[in-house]
Amino acid sequence: MRKATYIHACHALCSWLGDVTVDLRALRYFVETVRRQSFTQAADALSVTQSTISKMVRQLEDELGQPLLVRQARGLQLTDVGRVVFERGQEALAVAQALHREVDDLAALSRGTLTVGIPPMVNVFFSPLIQRFRAAHPGIALQVREAGGDVIEQMVAEGELEVGVSILPLAPHSVLAADVLGRYPVCLVGTADAAWAHRKRPSLALLHEQPVVMPGEGFALDRHLRQRWQQAGIAPRVVAESAQWDFLLSMAQAGMGTAILPQPLLQRLSLPPELVVRPLPASELDWAVAHVWAAGRYMSHAARAWLAVCRAG
Repeated sequence: MRKATYIHACHALCSWLGDVTVDLRALRYFVETVRRQSFTQAADALSVTQSTISKMVRQLEDELGQPLLVRQARGLQLTDVGRVVFERGQEALAVAQALHREVDDLAALSRGTLTVGIPPMVNVFFSPLIQRFRAAHPGIALQVREAGGDVIEQMVAEGELEVGVSILPLAPHSVLAADVLGRYPVCLVGTADAAWAHRKRPSLALLHEQPVVMPGEGFALDRHLRQRWQQAGIAPRVVAESAQWDFLLSMAQAGMGTAILPQPLLQRLSLPPELVVRPLPASELDWAVAHVWAAGRYMSHAARAWLAVCRAG
């Protein structure tokens, strides 16, 4: 962004903030839309209608008198003012979240709300822990926010979430602290004619130029796999991506390519007999599930209680 344009955008936002009452809900809807690059996905994540998201974004644009987003065929693009609103909006939401947490903490653990970010591929492990937390702290309203590990790490780093779950290692240059809950093998799943199927402990190198189906962008496992491939000079052909692990298995069963999934998920399924499952060496890749939070940032009693329940569980 050119300096003069950026300064103009900053002045416009400051003027707006000084002249109108900022609707934090509208800011939250706008920020979520930008993060997900989709009105539909933002609406799903926030449990509102797409028309509500669109209305709130238009409200922000009307208040500023300038467009914030440019709708394009390939997605959404921020205008200069939109970029400033997005950056400052994230800061405002983080401050609001911290304010609510500290006010709730005045009542210790007798009341309040805690939102925990949990990836869809991990949520099956947390049902008993959620039940134990609610039994131990009935006054705390526990909410679960589902998103990929990379998205959760970003939300925790920016203060929108106080604590979340992701897969180690964390994204480069992360400011988060982590507490490992468990480490598990990552497995290759495919038909008997797959290039690796005859090996007891296959290597990632056997996927070179082979078709694979895997979690999409935003999932930590996707990032870890691509990093490993790049480091090893491996170039598999990603033929499909999905956030639904059962759909990945069905594509592997149909012969579309090798699915790459954590062993604990596979143990919860009745796998078709024609599918071959082989664990990767832990030295190449494992599935390390961990809690993440911002190092050095204030943590509420509710969040500390949640971590204590999970560690004891």
